[in-house]
Amino acid sequence: MPRRPTGNDPEAIRKQLMELLRGFEKHLQGGDLREKVLALVPCHRLLRDLGCSLIPKQDAASARDRILTYLRKYPFTIIAGEELAVVSGISEWARRVRELRVQFGWPILSGMTAREMADEGEFPLEGVDVSKMKVDDYILVAKQEDRDAAHRWHIANVIRRKKGIGVREKILEYMKENVGKPVTGEELRYVANDKKEWARRVRELRTEQGWTVLTKQTGRPDLSVGVYVLESLRQLPQHDRNIPDDVRVEVLTRDKHRCTKCGWHHAMANPSDPRHHLELHHSKHHVKGGENTAENLKTVCNVCHDKVHREERD
Repeated sequence: MPRRPTGNDPEAIRKQLMELLRGFEKHLQGGDLREKVLALVPCHRLLRDLGCSLIPKQDAASARDRILTYLRKYPFTIIAGEELAVVSGISEWARRVRELRVQFGWPILSGMTAREMADEGEFPLEGVDVSKMKVDDYILVAKQEDRDAAHRWHIANVIRRKKGIGVREKILEYMKENVGKPVTGEELRYVANDKKEWARRVRELRTEQGWTVLTKQTGRPDLSVGVYVLESLRQLPQHDRNIPDDVRVEVLTRDKHRCTKCGWHHAMANPSDPRHHLELHHSKHHVKGGENTAENLKTVCNVCHDKVHREERD
């Protein structure tokens, strides 16, 4: 088990540490290597205690709590793993970060995941340059926990271990298991066995295969950064899949993310309503030469979209 800190008074710990370091001078002037190392052991312990003491015990009693307290104090900020090592006071701080993410549902992205999302245009956090994030850097991208995360991570672990299917198929299966529910980039990366192309495969599900996988950047501004949602189990028609993401977002923004027929929007969603998501309808059909331009597209909910096409067939 990790060693518990012995004190909670930063100034008292600092004085003890300084006294030990002053006494270390004699070890530098003589003695063998092991004698020097043994003399530094209590210094090492006190240095850890000093880091722990920066967050009072009444605010955070455990290493995991101290890490969470620190991240919540600086949300949407790139935090180096070394910072978390200091405030946690333990060598297994990275495992505690994973527990916060997996067991408790805190949306903490690693530097690797954030960079891979940014490469696919899925990280719209203003003022944060994730391209400079290191592997052991972290960023808290929302201020609340997700209580369903532990259950989803169990499902992710089952799908991750499946043999004979590719990354894209695993991601789609996982999203189908969670249709209509937000999942994080960290979850999808895990399902993909940490393969770096996972974010590209997610984009392909939307742009090539017509699955309504949306993010804050691609049509769901209400979502948190780093979150994906598969809105429906039905795939879009082939002609709708060819609408570029930038055009799709332009049309949704112009129409204020509301159905131009009935006025439905995502904030109105409820389980008893068959309207689940927004789609784009071509005013002049694609097969008749209609282009994938903002001028030829309008936002409709899935119910109104079906109704429009039924009326056109009648």
